[in-house]
Amino acid sequence: MLLQTKSIMGETVAIIFTALIVLASVLLLVTGTFYVIFNLIESVYLLAFNKPIYVHFYPVRKELRPDESHMLEKEFSFYKKLSERQKQYFRHRVHRFILQYKFIGRQGLEPTPDIALKIAATWVMLTFGMRSYLPKIFEAIIIYPDIFESRNGNMHKGEFNPMAKAVVFSWKHFEEGHAFESDNLNLGLHEFAHVLHLNCTAIRRPGASGMVYTDMFEKVLDYIDHTDNRNNLMALGYFRAYAYTNNHEFVAVVLEHFFETPQEFRQKLPELYGMISKMINHKPLQQTS
Repeated sequence: MLLQTKSIMGETVAIIFTALIVLASVLLLVTGTFYVIFNLIESVYLLAFNKPIYVHFYPVRKELRPDESHMLEKEFSFYKKLSERQKQYFRHRVHRFILQYKFIGRQGLEPTPDIALKIAATWVMLTFGMRSYLPKIFEAIIIYPDIFESRNGNMHKGEFNPMAKAVVFSWKHFEEGHAFESDNLNLGLHEFAHVLHLNCTAIRRPGASGMVYTDMFEKVLDYIDHTDNRNNLMALGYFRAYAYTNNHEFVAVVLEHFFETPQEFRQKLPELYGMISKMINHKPLQQTS
């Protein structure tokens, strides 16, 4: 009797296990088919509208503490201008960013929650119009109290080291860039712009947002390679001379201006402003519900 009971139990377990395997296989097949169809549809959508079908979709939305939300409201004018729904999306992304990456202090600096919040919010601001916002191209944020010596022996305020998968900041200069919102000098935006650029242009499959970024970046290069446009940019003097060091620095400096003085940017260089707006799929001057 005992052997018979064990046999029945064994058969039952085997049936359940087999059913689970079949169910998992069906789900994988259905999910895979869905993604194939969705990717095909989005490819057509990208060609027609040059932007992803959707940006924000969070079945389970994370939330910050009230004091953290208050800090965003106080410290980031970008955040203050968002609709209530957009603010929820913004807070969710900040929460996820802080959990995703390591914050490492150097030379006695302790990466406090406030430091992590400001750094995370700067990245979220830059990538708010893009669907993918937690890239694997970096894993850690390293923070020094002041100017630091890089591995090559040079002194830096900030850098992105792809080999070490780390973004490095002088906190003193990060804070200065954050505090003065209209001087077009924002260390956080500048270094994160390098991260975003490399993530979109060097990754084999950058996703819909990355494809839009890459496509518009090519148009930006065509724009600045045109002799008349380049001469006009140089004569205008809106971008600091460092922007013309190379294409990577040009994009980083331009994105600082895009967020810090958007009205002036659009007025002085409407065509370039439009390209950058499409490149990161966001228009700071316009609010959407």
